[in-house]
Formats: sequence, C-alpha cells, structure tokens
Amino acid sequence: MRNYKMKFKSFFISASLVIIGCKSNTLYDSKISQLEETSIIDLVPNVQKQGMKWLLKNMDKDDKNILSTRFLIDNCNYAYEAWDNTPWGMVDESLFLEYVLPFSSLNERRDNWRQDFYERFFPIVKNAKSAYEAAAILNNNIFEMVGVIYSTKRPKADQSPYESIDAGLASCTGLSFMLIDACRSVGIPARFVGTPMWYNNSGNHSWVEIWDNGWHFTGAFEPTGDRLNEGWFASLAARAVEGHPEYGIYAATWKKTGVFFPMDWKPGIEKYYAYDVTSSYQKYLDDNFVPLRIKVVGKNGMRKKVLVDVKADDGFLFSGYSNDERNDANDHLTLNLPIGSLCTINVNDISRSIVLEKEELIEFDL
Repeated sequence: MRNYKMKFKSFFISASLVIIGCKSNTLYDSKISQLEETSIIDLVPNVQKQGMKWLLKNMDKDDKNILSTRFLIDNCNYAYEAWDNTPWGMVDESLFLEYVLPFSSLNERRDNWRQDFYERFFPIVKNAKSAYEAAAILNNNIFEMVGVIYSTKRPKADQSPYESIDAGLASCTGLSFMLIDACRSVGIPARFVGTPMWYNNSGNHSWVEIWDNGWHFTGAFEPTGDRLNEGWFASLAARAVEGHPEYGIYAATWKKTGVFFPMDWKPGIEKYYAYDVTSSYQKYLDDNFVPLRIKVVGKNGMRKKVLVDVKADDGFLFSGYSNDERNDANDHLTLNLPIGSLCTINVNDISRSIVLEKEELIEFDL
C-alpha cells in the first residue's frame, strides 16, 4: 500500500465532515466553470492534486459548465481510494490518470457512479489476484447484478450506466460504458474501443480493453469464461483497416491526440479523442483460415437458438447453437475453417453445402 494511505483516509473523512458541517456549500455546489481552477485544486489533498490538475486540463469544457465541484472532488476521492486499496491498483500514475480517474468515456450522460459501483462490485473481485482476473469476474457478473441485458430495443445506443439500469436493456455501447466504469471503480485501467463499421460492411461494434501489463480486450456482456482476448469479433477486428475513419479500430481517451473517436451513433461529431489501435488486432489474423458465420431466423424474423451441425471434407465435425436476439446483432455462430473447405451445414431438416473461398454468412430461414 502507498505510504499516504492513512493520511488520505484521515483527510477523506475530515473533508466529508467539513463539507457536511459547513454553513455554506456554495463552493462545492458551484459549477466547475464558475471557480478558478487553483481554488478547486486547493480543495483536495496533496496526493490528489496531480489528478485534479489532469482532470481540469483534459475534461470536456461542456462538463465544466454542467458538473459541480463536489462531483469532481468525489470522483477524485474514490478514484484514489480504489488506486490505493486494490492489489492490482499499483499501476503507474500515467495509466491511473488516463484510464482510472476519468468519469466518462465519450458522450454518455455523466453519472456519479464511483462510490456506488465500488460498493457493489469490489466485494466480488476483492480476492482476485490480478486486474485480468478481476475484469473477467466483473464481465461475468455485473450485468446480472444490475439487471441489464443486451437488446436492440434499448432506448438509445449511448446510454450511461444508470440509464441502462433504468431501462434494463443496453446496446454494446451502453454495456461497454458500464463495464468500463465498473472496472475503473475498483482501480482497473479500462478504455472504450470500437469500430464504426467492420471491413465487410456487416455492422459496427463496441467493446472494452483493460490494462494488465498490456492491453487485453473483452466484449461487454460477452464473457469468455475466465479468459480475455477472445470473442466472436476477433477475426473481424483482425481485418480492420489502420488509419481508416470508418473501418479502423479506435480506443477512446481524454488526451488531445489529434485523432477523433468516430461515434457511429453520432456521425460527424469530432469532439472526443482516440488512439488508432487497429494494428494491435491484426495479430489475430490467419490468412489460411476464413470465418463461416451461421444465422438462423424464425418465421417472426427474429434470430433463433437452434442446434447446428457442420461437417467439413477434412473430417471436421461441429455441433453448436446459433445465437438469438440476446446476442449482439453481428454476433453469429462462427467457425474458422481452412480456405477451400467443403462444408455441409445442417439445421433441422435443412442441409446446405458450400466451398469456403472467402468469409461467408449463411442464413437459414425456418
């Protein structure tokens, strides 16, 4: 633990008492833009001043007009508390500032989630030995804990965590915002990643990266057991086009990188910054294999969970279930098979054969 731990806790308690007990809370309830930044920095202990300076320098100017000083101080207090109290929180300060301390990722509504999420989620990860393990635990559990599922019927794409909790439904974007904030609440560096469009024009997707001696990806509400760096979209991401504003892969940041995050739900808005991380996904590409994706649709036009059998000419046998509407709209039963494979696909009493020369999406209508 850092040597300022006891000093910080004493300040945290004292500061809370001062705020509650003072005759006027005008200073704390003022909008950030109404105060001199030096006055705000003076309201936090010395160990937090660098963090507060970073927030004030990098946060969106619109947030300064709508958020209170109290919001910013609370965010700072609980972020430093998580940094200090978790075994995986010993990341260097630059990672903490950029990927734990921020209270938002992109344009989602600003919710005061820090304390609530820490109290909800720290108990389920407190025995984890690493950020990697803790992130997998969070992805496997938090959505059931808060009662949120994936659905295209969600009110809007870019819901904040509490908007998603209120609706009980969220898109991959809203689910990613929630998992990122859950990770940050317990001191795990996390960031929002996505592409406006897959290379084959089949759709877009958003997901999460967490830091544990390197960046690791996972789909929010799409856990792969206790493992990261796996997901239905890995082969799609591997074919993304570096430097392309539509077909590239971008990771959100508050730093002014000169590259803007292309939000497909707010097309044309150049306001939030990003890194182009396309190249980090190209290692998952194997030119000798191509994906075969299988989609099954019922009479009502909705995707169905149905048993699918696949046999290839090399003797490969597979049985699995197609994905229904609880999965991302672009998440289909996927097999990566050698180029040139002759595949026979059986769904109920329907049989189709195909020679795989390129990526294929095969749809069965029942």
